[in-house]
Amino acid sequence: MSELMDKLPTAAREYLEGRRLDEVECIISDLPGIARGKAMPASKFAKQEYFHLPDSIFFQTITGDWGEAAGEDGFIEKDMILRPDMSTATAAPWTGDWTLQVIHDAYDRDGNTVPYSPRNVLKRVCQLYADKGWKPVVAPEMEFYLVARNINPADDIKPMMGRSGRPAAARQAYSMTAVDEFGPVIDDIYDFAEAQGFEIDGITQEGGAGQLEINLRHGSPVKLADEVFYFKRLIREAALRHDCFATFMAKPIADEPGSAMHIHHSVLDMKTGQNIFAGPNEEETDAFFHFIAGMQNHMADALAVTAPYVNSYRRYVKGSAAPINLEWGRDNRTTGIRVPLASPSARRVENRLAGMDCNPYLAIAASLACGYLGLVEAKAPKDEFKGDAYDGDGDIPQVLGSALDLFEEATALHKVLGPEFARVYGIVKRAEYEEFLHVISPWEREHLLLNV
Repeated sequence: MSELMDKLPTAAREYLEGRRLDEVECIISDLPGIARGKAMPASKFAKQEYFHLPDSIFFQTITGDWGEAAGEDGFIEKDMILRPDMSTATAAPWTGDWTLQVIHDAYDRDGNTVPYSPRNVLKRVCQLYADKGWKPVVAPEMEFYLVARNINPADDIKPMMGRSGRPAAARQAYSMTAVDEFGPVIDDIYDFAEAQGFEIDGITQEGGAGQLEINLRHGSPVKLADEVFYFKRLIREAALRHDCFATFMAKPIADEPGSAMHIHHSVLDMKTGQNIFAGPNEEETDAFFHFIAGMQNHMADALAVTAPYVNSYRRYVKGSAAPINLEWGRDNRTTGIRVPLASPSARRVENRLAGMDCNPYLAIAASLACGYLGLVEAKAPKDEFKGDAYDGDGDIPQVLGSALDLFEEATALHKVLGPEFARVYGIVKRAEYEEFLHVISPWEREHLLLNV
């Protein structure tokens, strides 16, 4: 056990100082971003190098159904070998005993990485950057809602009751009073994050009723995706302590803004450590414009990954405070691709299309893949957009089915993300979409039953 403790990151060791570790949760992200795995006594975890789970966890839809993606061997549920990445060991401070979580990586029986494991997909993209001498850096922003407990799916989702005894109000963006309404939940979020060793750059009230945003410090794409993966669980647990739900749906409430996961990107030269978006005289470089062009030329193909559900496309409607196209602009929050105000050394490109319902590993991988293709293809972007892009024409898919059509034909994107991942993802998401098409909505019954 002492050998295990020596492998732990500082925050995990500090969390356990003077205490006995009871349990370890061995987890891995599936395609939707749900934590799969098993819990085991700490003494057993300390003695083993790996454990097994069937590869079928990556063929499962969000509803628990299955896509026919098993390949030539058929659906035999082969065991994968899951090995812990001890650098990800962190507290699970909401549990009743002293528990750690550890993210694992997936390998087949020959020691090869499983190509459709989301963390492996992101590592693949980062390696392609490294092969070119580049180091990608990202900073995600997480938007989410705190809502009243919703037990019956037929009921509309409603804002949570605030500390004042009144429901959370809309149109209060950046209001500190509004943030105070959720004070007890936010206090637990801060406490859990501190116990887990995560650094929050800030929490703000967004425009929706009960909608908050958490910004994370920039860093390694894999490390930041791990943190978002952990944060979703952390935030849900904090909300449950206060009789409310945290939801990461892209559009949970019809008349409120959607929730995005904005992704900021920059790229460093591995030899010099310099931002390749800034030249020797602090000018915007060709690489900067090529990256933007890659986003414009390939993000529509990647939308089925960054907006993975039918609900995701509820955001992309005019007047809904979300981008509807792939225009780019400087300090313009109406464009899908934004260049924020920053010093030349911190020059970066922000993808504002991804929804918070995405799998963070896959969304960051897809976003970086688009930028990578731009750097390799060395094309110029469209002219900078000036004005309100919300009033412009939409040039992204409006429904998941159309997005999947584009993704399934995007061979350039498949080469970056991995052809086997693209095959499995397309099959699983198509099965999920077709399952949705069997559902008849209240809108259809209200307006079509007696009128057509």
